[in-house]
Amino acid sequence: MINKKVLAIILGGGQGSRLYPLTEARSKPAVPIAGKYRLVDIPISNCLNSGIKRMFVLTQFNSASLNRHIKNTYHFGQFSAAFVDVLAAEQTPENQGWFQGTADAVRQSMHHFLNYDFDYFLILSGDQLYQMDYELMLKEHINKEADISIATLPVNAKDATSFGILKTDKNSFISAFIEKPESKLLPDWTSKVSATMKNEGREYLASMGIYVFNRKLLIDLMKNPDTMDFGKEIMPQALGKQKMLSYQFEEYWTDIGNIDSFFEANLGLTDDIPDFDLYDKSKRIYTRARMLPTTKISGTTLNKTVVADGCLIHASTIERSVIGIRSRIGAESTVINTYMMGSDYYQKLEEVIDRRKTPMGIGDRCFIKNTILDKNCCIGNDVRINGGEHLKDKETDTYAIRQGIVVVKKGAVIPNGFVI
Repeated sequence: MINKKVLAIILGGGQGSRLYPLTEARSKPAVPIAGKYRLVDIPISNCLNSGIKRMFVLTQFNSASLNRHIKNTYHFGQFSAAFVDVLAAEQTPENQGWFQGTADAVRQSMHHFLNYDFDYFLILSGDQLYQMDYELMLKEHINKEADISIATLPVNAKDATSFGILKTDKNSFISAFIEKPESKLLPDWTSKVSATMKNEGREYLASMGIYVFNRKLLIDLMKNPDTMDFGKEIMPQALGKQKMLSYQFEEYWTDIGNIDSFFEANLGLTDDIPDFDLYDKSKRIYTRARMLPTTKISGTTLNKTVVADGCLIHASTIERSVIGIRSRIGAESTVINTYMMGSDYYQKLEEVIDRRKTPMGIGDRCFIKNTILDKNCCIGNDVRINGGEHLKDKETDTYAIRQGIVVVKKGAVIPNGFVI
C-alpha cells in the first residue's frame, strides 16, 4: 500500500509571532481550536484518515504543552509501527543553532528520518485548517512519475497577491513560479482549473505548503546548507530541473497565520453549514479523550453556538460563539462573536464561590463581544469587553488588541467592572 511507503513531516513553524499572544506560552501547533482540539490535530488526523501512521512534528518554541498533548492523545497498539513523535530543535556537532526555516528544520532532523524504511516524504504545515486525503495526492505523484508534488489551491486575483503562484502546463506539471505577484502581472499567471473554479474567478494556483518528495531527491537537496526554506528557495531552484507536479485541491482550506484568520476560522464553525465539517465520520478529527461530564445550560438563549464538553452555563445570551471545554459563564451575561477556549481543569466549589477571588470563566452580568478568551481566564462580574474596528492595536499584561479583536491572555485576571 502507498501509505506504508510514506513518512509524514509536520512543520510546527517558528515563534508564531503573528498569533501572539496565543503563542506566548505555547508553540503554534499547540494552540487550541474549535473548543476541544489543537491545531496539530488537523494534519495528524488527515494523516490517520489517509492511512499514514508514521509522523514527526518539528518544533522549537514552547514545545512542552505540545509534547504533553501528543503523548496523552496518540496511543497506538504495542505491536504497531505507528507513531507521532515531536522533534524539537537540538544542538549537534553539525548544527549549533535553531531551525532557520522549513527546509533547515527538515535538514537538521534528517538523521532521525533515515532510521525508517520509506519511499516518499510528505511535508505538511502545522497551522492550516482543511481536510484532505493525502493518499489521492500520493497516487497522482506516483502515476505521473513526479519528483516533487505541490498541493495547490485555486484562488482569485485578490488573494493571489498574498501567495506563491504557480503556472502549469496541460499535464499539470509546473512550468513557472512567482512569489506574491503584483496584480498587474496576474493576467499572465492563469492556469487550467475546473469549470467550477473558473466560474468563481479562481484561476490562479496558490501553493498550500503541502509537498511530496521522492526520498532520494529530498536527501540530495538537503545537502545544500544554504537553502533554508521550501517555498522561497527549494521549489524555485528545482523548477526546470525536476518534474514538479501540481495537485489541485478545491475544498475548504485556510491558513491560520494570524489572529484575524484564526478568529474567523473558529467562528465559521458556528455556521449552519460550515465550510470545515467536524461531523463527517470519514474525515473525523482526533484529539485527547478527556472523559468530561455533559454540559449544563440554564436559562440561556443560544444562537449559532458551538459548546464543548463539561461546561456550566447560566448566561442570558450566547450568539455566534465557540465555547471550549470546562467553560463557566455566569448569570445575565451576554457573549457574542467570541471564542472562549475554556479551562484546563475545574476549580473547587469553594474557590468559585469565594468572593475575595475571581474564579475562572466569565462572571455575572458581563458583556463580551469580538473577543478571544485564552485558557483559564478569570473574568470578574460586570466586565464589558466590546471588541471591534473602533479599537486600536494595544498590548497590556492581561490582554492584547489585534485588528479590533480583543485577546485576553492565558490565565489573565480581569477585575470586576473592567471595561475594554
